[in-house]
Amino acid sequence: MSRLSYSLGSLLSIEEVLECSRKLNKIKPEVMWIPETWGMENFSMMGLASKENKFSKIGSSIINIYSRSPSLIAMGASTIDIISNERLILGLGTSSVPIVEDFHGNSFESPVQRMKEYVEIIRMALRGQKINYSGKIFSLKDFSLLAKPVRKEIPIYLAAINHKMVEMTWDIADGVIFYLRPKNEMKNTISIMQKRKKIDIALQIITCIHKDEEKARNRAKKTLSFYIAVGKIYREFLQSSGYSKEIQIIYNEYKKRGLSGLEKFVPETMLDDLCIAGAPDTAEKKLNAFRDIGIDLPIIQFNPVDNVSESFELLTNTFSGSSNE
Repeated sequence: MSRLSYSLGSLLSIEEVLECSRKLNKIKPEVMWIPETWGMENFSMMGLASKENKFSKIGSSIINIYSRSPSLIAMGASTIDIISNERLILGLGTSSVPIVEDFHGNSFESPVQRMKEYVEIIRMALRGQKINYSGKIFSLKDFSLLAKPVRKEIPIYLAAINHKMVEMTWDIADGVIFYLRPKNEMKNTISIMQKRKKIDIALQIITCIHKDEEKARNRAKKTLSFYIAVGKIYREFLQSSGYSKEIQIIYNEYKKRGLSGLEKFVPETMLDDLCIAGAPDTAEKKLNAFRDIGIDLPIIQFNPVDNVSESFELLTNTFSGSSNE
């Protein structure tokens, strides 16, 4: 059976996240991913959701490494692993300059070195070691977790975009979380990197399913155009990966008019290259196109249309069949 996971969108309310978690407990995907942007705090939501879904692994997608110290992330990871009965996948990322600097007041410096030190410290803490650590960024003295971790090794997946972070992910992580990468670029990157070492390849895919094809595609275009408009790192990567003209048009329109109506400047071909959007009968074929380039674990990112509960029911029935009640 093909592996599958779901990410519960960051615009959902707490009750909607919990309702979706209960639904996923019935259909039993491999992983349920809980996002964190600047809304609900991730560890508390993972703790709550893990009580509603007692089957799936619980993944953070993603904890950014500028808003918490490595010691605090280790504490949170160990706590959730205990609460969830050893089901955590710790997803880490660098986030973006606006979130790190404008929202958290930190300086977005040395992201690759910082990630390296975070992973080293977190792994040491989870092994129950007393940490005396001296890195280029962090110096820790006599730190150890008071509550003994139940697992000495918790899987760590890194969100990776640019080449240096991709290379380091293959060196130090158990898995990678890709996002908004053209299929040809991903296929080439995966082919090259997996020859070095096999790790788990996850891809979070903006997904919107509705019986009205146009409605679904417009909703997905809104999400995609938002990330292109406000996400400099995604914008620059896509520009360097074959979409220079298309990205420039979208960004120019954003600077002129803001987000309203921006979705109409997203080309159909780019939408299909990066996302899954449309009616239920075409969705599996679109998902398989991502599997065929080497994605081990697709992450279906829920983008609701109209009623959240009905939209999620349609989404999960499309990819996972009816729930096993």
